[in-house]
Amino acid sequence: MAKRVLHLLCLLSLLSLPLSPGGGSATAQDQSSPIHVNVVLVQLSVAVTDRKGNYVSGLHPEDFTILEDNIPEKTATFEEGSEPARAVGKFTASDDSPFNKAVQPPDDQSGGSRVAGANIFVLFDTSNYMYQGFVFAQDAIADFIRSLEGVNRVALYSYSRNLSRVAVLTPDRSEVLRAVRSTVAGDDAALYNSLLLTVKDAAPMTGRKAIVVFSNGPDNASLVPPEDVAELAQSTGTIIYMISTRQAQSEPISTAVFERMSKATGGKAYFSKNWKDEKDAFASIRDDLAHLYALSYYPQPNPNRGWRTITVKLVGKNLQQYRIRTRTGYRLIQTQALVGGLSSPESGLVSR
Repeated sequence: MAKRVLHLLCLLSLLSLPLSPGGGSATAQDQSSPIHVNVVLVQLSVAVTDRKGNYVSGLHPEDFTILEDNIPEKTATFEEGSEPARAVGKFTASDDSPFNKAVQPPDDQSGGSRVAGANIFVLFDTSNYMYQGFVFAQDAIADFIRSLEGVNRVALYSYSRNLSRVAVLTPDRSEVLRAVRSTVAGDDAALYNSLLLTVKDAAPMTGRKAIVVFSNGPDNASLVPPEDVAELAQSTGTIIYMISTRQAQSEPISTAVFERMSKATGGKAYFSKNWKDEKDAFASIRDDLAHLYALSYYPQPNPNRGWRTITVKLVGKNLQQYRIRTRTGYRLIQTQALVGGLSSPESGLVSR
């Protein structure tokens, strides 16, 4: 128990760190004011496939049932693919929530109504593991960014020992493509530190949000364990996709961690043997993002203040044959009791 609290304190300390704009870097030693967030609703990104792995489209809100700790939940908003989110019925937050507001499709962080699509963070390994095949990796990432359709905004982050925000979230593809070409390979790899900071940046975003990690090797410089990163991603509704190369696959521990982390958040892990596999992996992620359903709900009264299990099922005999992939739960973190100035990050965060 003491070890778990120590990990949580480390995690929350990193959450209060900034990411430097304009190609700057963020490290575990940086200081900044903490982020402030309020719990509004739980957001889920759900992939539905048949037994052959083909995506199933055309489903409706009433085709899904959501359970949180076996408590039935009412869908508040629904979205398929690149369609705009729409409110489903008239519901209010549960009595034990501090936010008793009528359900409305959440706003975009820019201040206007949320648009269809998703916020995609590409996290590019520019450590010294990347000296070989660096240009091929840049090409694969550039092709992925060009191919994205129906995506609200894209960002490019790179990491070695530190994290650099090379291009902030923007709808301007040309800006992100220029950022890809500006990256250079360098120092040791602090993947989990950098991924944690990227999850922190994605946390306030509403709707579908995903981090696409391209890694060429294991982590050899992080301060935080991957389990804490995965838990925070689950608790903020952020999908993690991992694309790794043969060098990382040769490390059994890294392979297992990448697979567990992506699966826990509703994403996928890919292990590429060559540049063609890398491009195929990016194409698979692009298709996955285009076919996701986005559902949200206000949690019903629930005395559980720790890890809450989420179960999503399809209703009706004809739909039972299909498979669902989404995150399996989230944790309520009462950070005010641990770190002054932080509100409680739950699941699906909207900054206030």
